[in-house]
Amino acid sequence: MTSPTDKSGTKTTAAPSNFLRHVIENDLAQGAYAGRTWGGSPGDAAHHAQGMPDPAKVRMRFPPEPNGYLHIGHAKSIWLNFELAKEYGGVCHLRFDDTNPEKEEQEYVDSIRDAVKWLGYETYLADRPSAPGTIQEHEYFASNYFDFMYEAAEYLIGAGLAYVDEQTPEEMRANRGDFNTPGTDSRFRSRTPDENLARFREMRDGKLADGAAILRAKIDMASPNINMRDPALYRIRRATHHNTGDKWCIYPMYTYAHPIEDALEQITHSICTLEFEDQRPFYDWLLDRLAEGGLVASPHPRQYEFARLNVTHVMTSKRKLRQLVEEKHVDGWDDPRMPTIAGLRRRGYTPAALQLFCERSGTTKSGGWIEYASLEAALRDTLDPIAPRAMAVLDPVKLVITNWGELMGSDDTLDDCSAPVHPHHPEMGKREFKLGREVWIERTDYEDVQPKGFFRLFPGNKVRLKYGHVIECTGATRDADGKLLEVQATLVPDTKSGTPGADAIKVKGNITWVAAADAVQAEVRLYERLFAEANPGSGELLDELNKHSLEVCTAFVEPSLAKAEPGVGIQFERHGYFVRDTKGGAAGGQVVFNRAAGMRDSWAK
Repeated sequence: MTSPTDKSGTKTTAAPSNFLRHVIENDLAQGAYAGRTWGGSPGDAAHHAQGMPDPAKVRMRFPPEPNGYLHIGHAKSIWLNFELAKEYGGVCHLRFDDTNPEKEEQEYVDSIRDAVKWLGYETYLADRPSAPGTIQEHEYFASNYFDFMYEAAEYLIGAGLAYVDEQTPEEMRANRGDFNTPGTDSRFRSRTPDENLARFREMRDGKLADGAAILRAKIDMASPNINMRDPALYRIRRATHHNTGDKWCIYPMYTYAHPIEDALEQITHSICTLEFEDQRPFYDWLLDRLAEGGLVASPHPRQYEFARLNVTHVMTSKRKLRQLVEEKHVDGWDDPRMPTIAGLRRRGYTPAALQLFCERSGTTKSGGWIEYASLEAALRDTLDPIAPRAMAVLDPVKLVITNWGELMGSDDTLDDCSAPVHPHHPEMGKREFKLGREVWIERTDYEDVQPKGFFRLFPGNKVRLKYGHVIECTGATRDADGKLLEVQATLVPDTKSGTPGADAIKVKGNITWVAAADAVQAEVRLYERLFAEANPGSGELLDELNKHSLEVCTAFVEPSLAKAEPGVGIQFERHGYFVRDTKGGAAGGQVVFNRAAGMRDSWAK
């Protein structure tokens, strides 16, 4: 896995170990998957049709359902699966578990592809068996296996391991029992295999209405694990599928399809989150039965669970995120406040930041909550060594240097100033800007009377305009309501940064600024956490939203930022890390910047 980095971006120590690495290393040491072949099983055709590589390798998979945009929890799974595969010389499949056509759309497929590519795993490639040494894209769809899944269902029926149940949904719920009460056998459970097969084919041929029947595994209605009480395998759904069109009117259940997909793709380690732990017995039961019938290879894949990523102030329910989008509480799936990968990307997060955050969050069997501040810290730690710097004034008030014309020869004279693009990387060059009689400063940089510990502008105090001259504040102008309209100061001669006289006067305060003459007006969006609640999800969704999650301000920024590249992180000195929005400008042609994270966590304040 990716090694931690220090402030300079240099790798320091090896990635911390975890129980999944121990499992993989133990399997490799014992040759658990060496020499496994497909033989002449029904799965052989599907295997070769997909162009599977050598099954002896470590083979992982990331299997999202294309029913929404991926979120930060998926980022953890992507990172874990792809990095483990890469570390152990294996491969990782991007597989779309598209078994529910009513909720799946091509838009979601495209967004998932884009997210995986952006995170740095676009080379999800594998050896091509027919041409050793070449590679192919390692992308798969559950729907590619629908024919095989149907054949496997007929096998289970013929072996007396599955039956068609025509109870009403209410009857099924009542007969399932609960944690304290065993379930009750369906009155259809005793049908013969021939009767079940005929009825299943009627389901396939569209002779039964939606919801009229389902195919169930025949396991044990008294099992203490409710998931083993004859789980559903197929249901009737007349819905057009994004990949198979209207070929099918029956679709496999996710819990049935997923193990088969793993087996056909020769996955060695099927990693999922802890909520699927109770499903593992059915996963093994199904593949054991299909292996007994020669339909899949043995040993079959094994499922391992890890604790899901829970981040404070973050909601990862796709259903609730979709509600926010559809009811327009946010500006789409890629709203920078959303915990989606698309939203985080637009906000200014980088692949390196998310990878570092995933690594720091750990991989364990025990759950817990990760502080949102840790996510921001990962962004700061990865951007600080590389992000170019710039000055920006977010709450501007005008500062007038009243003796400018006297010292410079004219009120219109402009003085050339420069600053390093990055303070620790001179090779990145310098940025150029002007200083003139009027500059924009932050409104909070002035006080009429000095508060304790305040070393910026107040009458009689001297400060340095960063990268420019020392000035002495002489006063300010306010309106009738007391609102600050203008600050006045005089320039102290021969104190420009970088000149011999720069150190002649010692000052305690430095303030950022932008000259009115060459400032670029910009719209700056100050994003905060979308949810005010630390652990959202227990109450009403809309009541938990942070009503101050977005503040929009008209700012002035350095002239170089007019050409800032969208998506590239920049440190606004004093303010934090920002990125030019990837969706273009605001009304009036202004450039738009999104705040990704402040210089430090200020949420508690």
